[in-house]
Amino acid sequence: MIQSCRPSSPALAAVLLAVLLGGPALASEIVGGRPARPHAWPFMASLQRRGHHFCGAALIARNFVLSAAHCLSDLNFRSVRVVLGAHNLRRRERTRQTFRVQRIFENGFNPLSLKNDITVLQLSGMATINTNVQVAQLPAQDQGVGEGVQCVAMGWGQLDTNRPPPQVLQQLNMTVVTALCRPSNVCTLVPGQHAGICFGDSGGPLVCNGLVHGIDSFIRGGCGSGIFPDTFVSVAKFADWINSIIHLYGDDNSPSLHPRDAAGRTC
Repeated sequence: MIQSCRPSSPALAAVLLAVLLGGPALASEIVGGRPARPHAWPFMASLQRRGHHFCGAALIARNFVLSAAHCLSDLNFRSVRVVLGAHNLRRRERTRQTFRVQRIFENGFNPLSLKNDITVLQLSGMATINTNVQVAQLPAQDQGVGEGVQCVAMGWGQLDTNRPPPQVLQQLNMTVVTALCRPSNVCTLVPGQHAGICFGDSGGPLVCNGLVHGIDSFIRGGCGSGIFPDTFVSVAKFADWINSIIHLYGDDNSPSLHPRDAAGRTC
């Protein structure tokens, strides 16, 4: 059972069905976490439509963010705004920088299996780097993380299935596990606790040893089950691809692609 990361009226019924079936569901709200210190994660981005947050992302260059491909599946990316420097989504914060999406890049995303669930979004302008907005550090190609490594996930999603989303960014300490995890993913667990990622805020980063090693993708067995691991796309599996995009299109003088050019996908 795969659930859309975007809000819908039968969301509660879908969540309950996903829990009962124990199948994969798109991620990721933070369950069982705690409020982050304001701007403690200055690369964190909010993807929004009509002023409403629907997915997370991470700033990886002054004009690029990294997110989950399913966040923009069947969505006109021109309706999306990327908000940097946010903490409390219900306030008008002077620290914010907002951009349109100029182009999106995918790498073999399969919406059925959620393989290669990663996308690079090129922003309409260059972010101003300051204490509230900074570029994340990524691992080298195939520089993965092993069993037992301590990581931090973050997001603005709901605190649980029947609870509303929080005002401020939440974070959660998690442990990397390899059982029940595909080679192309990084999986985490908070053993024996009702804690983990959930519906509504996919695309947020998983930070391990100071690097963004994962992008929130999907869960099994319900939100924060404490049994089934949460699943993230392994950024290290795509590092060379990500860096090639930044190298080719990462400056003000980079040429514009035709909308149908194979290097960039349009919705």
